[in-house]
Amino acid sequence: MGEGRPEGPPRRTSSPPSPRRLGSPSEIPLAEPTDHDMAHGRSNGSVPGMFPVLVVHGGAGHIPNERAELSLAGVRAAVRGGYAILQGQGSAMDAVVEAVTLLENNPLYNAGCGSVLNAKGEVEMDAMVMDGTDLSSGAVSAVRRVANPIQLARLVMEKTSHLCLTGDGASQFARAMGVPDVSEESLITEYARMRWKKNIAPDANPVECQMGKMGTVGAVAVDARGNIACATSTGGMLNKMEGRVGDTACIGCGGYADNKVGAVSPTGHGEAIMKVTLARLILFHMEQGCSAEVAADKALAYMKERVGGLGGVVVVDPQGGWAARFSSLQMSWAAAQNNTLHYGLYSDENFTQNIEDPH
Repeated sequence: MGEGRPEGPPRRTSSPPSPRRLGSPSEIPLAEPTDHDMAHGRSNGSVPGMFPVLVVHGGAGHIPNERAELSLAGVRAAVRGGYAILQGQGSAMDAVVEAVTLLENNPLYNAGCGSVLNAKGEVEMDAMVMDGTDLSSGAVSAVRRVANPIQLARLVMEKTSHLCLTGDGASQFARAMGVPDVSEESLITEYARMRWKKNIAPDANPVECQMGKMGTVGAVAVDARGNIACATSTGGMLNKMEGRVGDTACIGCGGYADNKVGAVSPTGHGEAIMKVTLARLILFHMEQGCSAEVAADKALAYMKERVGGLGGVVVVDPQGGWAARFSSLQMSWAAAQNNTLHYGLYSDENFTQNIEDPH
């Protein structure tokens, strides 16, 4: 997924009535959840029973100042596209796939046409979807020459009896399904090539090379019928070994959706996320009575303490409660509920505007 590992404590997205930034991100402590919070808390001002709802993220990590506004604009556009489907009585699955497709088509993000390059300077992508109605899931890993891996993952779910296809097998399946074969060059941006060349230089600083990296993209939704879905897509880790499979394609790690509990789409250091099965861990906490927000905080804190991994998540519950939480320095996110668009980049940011506002 978004594999950068910047420093910083878990971040809160909930904000005071007038959104503001509180000091430097490293100075903002994570509040300890109370028993009441764990049983009844709601994140980001979401209202129980208010659905449809859609939440998206553009990846956790460090986003340069010159890309910050573009990153926020991209997640807002993605959430508008997905929410329009929900407003038209479309399914949660349709909404999350549409939102992630829009992010894959945006070269700013580490997914689709903005994917980072592996050790050979090539693009290999992972993606997954999951339907909370019956726990159906589909994923692809190390797939090449496909513009929208998230749509291919959905085809795996709907057209095969398998959960995941990888490498050449995934590519053969794509051709069998009529998915267009795109050129490798169409998936490589100048920015991605520049960062790859910088990373392989003899005097490369691995920390510096991860700066400016946009991570995994994802979305979670509850539709008007109360059905839940998640979708996650990524170009993976910069300079990864050929054939490396990260958390995104692994059910319970790169995403999970269950109508009875909720849905999660994570981003962050993929190997760390896999070690703690982050998506399912959050839902386990929710099954024990935690709100989406508290469950996310607990799981992110555990991942940092146990395996030294940082990341972020978007979460929904069956009542329409939602959260966008992260332990990294930044995570671009946006949510739509009750015709209101919420968004943020740093901790304690929860800016709002009317969903019809085009900016």
